[in-house]
Amino acid sequence: MKNRCPWAEAELHHHYHDTEWGVPSHDDRHLFELLILEGAQAGLSWSTILRKRASYRQAYDDFDAGKVARYDARKKARLFADPGIVRNRLKVEASVRNARAFLAVQEAGGSFDRYIWQFTGGRPMQHRLTARAAIPASTPESDAMSRDLKQRGFTFVGTTICYAFMQATGMVNDHLVSCPRHAACARLA
Repeated sequence: MKNRCPWAEAELHHHYHDTEWGVPSHDDRHLFELLILEGAQAGLSWSTILRKRASYRQAYDDFDAGKVARYDARKKARLFADPGIVRNRLKVEASVRNARAFLAVQEAGGSFDRYIWQFTGGRPMQHRLTARAAIPASTPESDAMSRDLKQRGFTFVGTTICYAFMQATGMVNDHLVSCPRHAACARLA
């Protein structure tokens, strides 16, 4: 693909950029997966997480939030020892805690999708960015999402992580206007 967003120049990023990033997602399991992966990425490169994504899916029972919420000390010990994922104790603990909070949101409102998309009014925000430097690290919407998630017991959900989550799930279209995916994702809104 010509004129891909500059962050996706490495071959590892091509498929993710071309098929997933910026595409509006309303599937609770996919939203949970990206919430966990964005938290795991904190302080690391997205390349690291993409390389480990298949291992994450296996280690985290294909991101079944109900199963992850029931992880006990023995299961967490296996995760701490799994070289296929980021073996950070705080991030592993957060993933289990976030699964429990995720289920509570589902129980209270019927779906995580309905809850999370409220931060953009239920529709993707369409940005018309022309340079990588113009892409924000956070927005008032990601600030509000971060505050609300934290109040609900989520961790590793700072405003920058929330904004990256919003980009990944298509809540915002931050493909540069020169990238063919910008128009393609805008049509999905």
